[in-house]
Amino acid sequence: MHGSIHVVKVLIFGIFLLLVESVVGKHFTDLWAVYIKGGEEMAKAVAARHGFIYVGQIMPDYYHFQHRKVAKRSTFASTHYHQPLAEDSDVLWVEQQVAKSRQKRNVAFNDPKWPLMWYLNRGSGLDMNVLKAWDMGYTGKGVVVTILDDGIEKDHPDLSRNYDPNASYDVNGHDPDPQPRYDYSNENRHGTRCAGEVAAHADNNVCGLGVAYNARIGGVRMLDGDVTDSVEAQSLGLNFDHIHIYSASWGPDDDGRTVDGPATLARKAFYDGITRGRKGLGSIYVWASGNGGRDSDNCNCDGYTNSIYTISISSATENGHIPWYSEACSSTLATTYSSGSGGEKQIVTTDLRKSCTETHTGTSGSAPLAAGIIALALEANPMLTWRDMQHIVVETAKADNLNAPDWAFNGVGKKVSHSFGFGLMDAAAMVSLARNWTTVPAQHICEIRCSDHNSRIIPTNGKIFVPLTTDGCEHTVNHVKYLEHVQARITLSSYRRGEIRIFLSSPSNTRSTLLAKRTRDVSKEGFNNWAFMTTHNWGEPAKGQWTLEIENGASIARPVKLRDWVLVLYGTDSPPRKSPTSARSPHYDYGVHYNVNEPPRPVDRTKTTFTYDDPMYNTDEDEDYYQKTPAPLTTRPPTTTTTKSTTPFYQAYQGNRKQSVDSPHYPTHNPELKEWTLVMMGTSPHLTKRNGSTQSGSNNATSDGSFTCAGVTSNGICIECKPGYFKMGEHCVAHCPQHYFGSVQGSKSMLHSQGECKLCHDSCLNCKGSKPTDCFQCASGFERKGDVCEKKMIWDLLDPDVMKHLAWAIILCIAAILLFSVVFGILQARERGRLCWKNKPNYVPDWGKGHYDGVTPNLAMHDRDMEAEFSLPAKTHTLFSQAIGYKHQRCSNRPGQFV
Repeated sequence: MHGSIHVVKVLIFGIFLLLVESVVGKHFTDLWAVYIKGGEEMAKAVAARHGFIYVGQIMPDYYHFQHRKVAKRSTFASTHYHQPLAEDSDVLWVEQQVAKSRQKRNVAFNDPKWPLMWYLNRGSGLDMNVLKAWDMGYTGKGVVVTILDDGIEKDHPDLSRNYDPNASYDVNGHDPDPQPRYDYSNENRHGTRCAGEVAAHADNNVCGLGVAYNARIGGVRMLDGDVTDSVEAQSLGLNFDHIHIYSASWGPDDDGRTVDGPATLARKAFYDGITRGRKGLGSIYVWASGNGGRDSDNCNCDGYTNSIYTISISSATENGHIPWYSEACSSTLATTYSSGSGGEKQIVTTDLRKSCTETHTGTSGSAPLAAGIIALALEANPMLTWRDMQHIVVETAKADNLNAPDWAFNGVGKKVSHSFGFGLMDAAAMVSLARNWTTVPAQHICEIRCSDHNSRIIPTNGKIFVPLTTDGCEHTVNHVKYLEHVQARITLSSYRRGEIRIFLSSPSNTRSTLLAKRTRDVSKEGFNNWAFMTTHNWGEPAKGQWTLEIENGASIARPVKLRDWVLVLYGTDSPPRKSPTSARSPHYDYGVHYNVNEPPRPVDRTKTTFTYDDPMYNTDEDEDYYQKTPAPLTTRPPTTTTTKSTTPFYQAYQGNRKQSVDSPHYPTHNPELKEWTLVMMGTSPHLTKRNGSTQSGSNNATSDGSFTCAGVTSNGICIECKPGYFKMGEHCVAHCPQHYFGSVQGSKSMLHSQGECKLCHDSCLNCKGSKPTDCFQCASGFERKGDVCEKKMIWDLLDPDVMKHLAWAIILCIAAILLFSVVFGILQARERGRLCWKNKPNYVPDWGKGHYDGVTPNLAMHDRDMEAEFSLPAKTHTLFSQAIGYKHQRCSNRPGQFV
């Protein structure tokens, strides 16, 4: 009986302990952490002195002790053993260790398709590390993404919660509702599928979930109708201060023979987006690289994917291979997963009519995944510019486990491929880097035209090499030292465009394939100032010799003629910097709008420690650029018009961003700023209002002046353009329109020469000068003959302008002949009595009466004598009169009409 009571008491006490532990949520262990100075031997002596076992060192001067007489799990602290240790004079600090509750943050969503989303949860080095980014707390919250496509099903149960009407519009139907048009084939499902990849809601027991499942998602219905330049422009520029990311999985025909890109309005929409979108930070455009692999297409012939303003995304299969539909080109920046062939898995996402699909395919499935990953990085740092994001993608992409035969290292050690760009996007790495990223220096553009203006012939089954040496526009405002994008604008003529291959080699010996053979391209149009783009030189130095290589693969006599090429270098004059890692994210002031036009300011730095070992920018030329402990730098604000300083000057872009970490600066042996002068030029009224720049996005023709003009008059008229732009009337343009050419050529400094658009020769549609031999493309009514454009002749003989006058002369002659024939016919008919006029009496003489014959009296007397002499019998006279009357009966039967 007593034994039973004892057991009950033990049970009650055990239950009590469990309840206490469950309430407290922690328990004490048999381990102590001790702070002791004097080294490891001193720690071992202290442990032995108090009956503890020395376990090991935690960190310098901190050690682990264990006591075997203490339970490994206890609800209460062991003060009996703790107190003597704490009172020891050699112990500076001691704490009994507590076992805390820590749970693995394994994702366990209840969405039924989650287990099938292999591209998000696979691991094994083939993962895009999206789960790790989620574990860091980033799910796209606060970021707005829109899908430019055939509409999205806004009431889909997996999209409705995240749907954003302010990021949506029906351009085809001219209304705010982007709901797709339903038909029996469900052909308008594309946009809804792409939207689900980005922001399908998580943990709602419906379908799957998006990469940025807390982002806001919108859709633009613009592909379900005629896609014109204005439709594209309206879509690309929709509400660009509200929308952060535009995802597009479309483009020109992927048929292996089309060369096409954005037209005038779409190009302006791109430019407005990157200069004014997101309040000046720049809209982020994500583009699918294309599905024309089966037709040997090349995405460098697609003006959307090879634009410097877009992040071009390619695809990798489940097993890391190149998909059969993938297009290889040098403009691809990075890769995400999509479908493959055979038994390889495809993409899981939302589908039309509130359903789900496991069969989304192509690069259409890759671009939205990239947009979702970019949304995670943008949540981590909302102040990233459009170029910052491209740098982060390049620096974090992983080439491992992707299988391509052309992987190569560029001049700064970056591994790159024409099929995968810089590799598979890594969400966790992008988020980590984004949190402490420092805005890259301003973009510079250096344009160098080949000095040899003579056309070059590429013989059949031959090739040519055209070298071009540049200093990267050194000593000008456009100096490019560290490369980002590189373009080769090429004009050439050919009999079969698909037989041409083009390569570009950099001074670092990185060889980019700008154009591969396209067997289906039989066009005779060649290329007219077409911009081929490569990202493979990212981070390389711009200075040195570049080599353009053109190969003519024709098997029969079909020569190719290179008429002109221009090398365009995009980059910076100083290394793009990333700040050192920090335990906390930087704090940003969201109350003030970010201003991309704000110049660099001097910064007061009194303490900094910085190391930078990224091989991408750590070149021999800049090995002393950074120091681990540079001397303090100080500057003082100017108090007069001219001020002097004896301290080094460091320019760091401040904007409206509060830096939470110290930035690197120049070491003390760099050039010092000895003197500077502040010169202010302007007017008393505020020119922003006069220049038409409003918050509402006015359509005023000069609304872009503040972004392209270097100086304006008091009336808001632009009188000088910023570097890289050309004066066109009262405005500044990035590219001169048709029938005009830019007057500033080569690397000539625009500080001393005003770029201006001048008229081409009348025979030229596009040109490089005002001479007839400077034509790139002939104007309408002209055709190329040799090196000039001549008028098209009719039958190789007649001038079309003369033919107009000749035609009018022939018409007038024919009209005169017809008129003469009509008049002559009428007169002849009247003369022969076949035509008479209305109300004209028929005259029948009555020989029985006297009448006036209209003769003189003498003649009349003579006639009467004759009449008397030759008078007829009465019967005969009557018959004669009847005969004459019968002659006119035909006119009198139908009076007043032609017969």
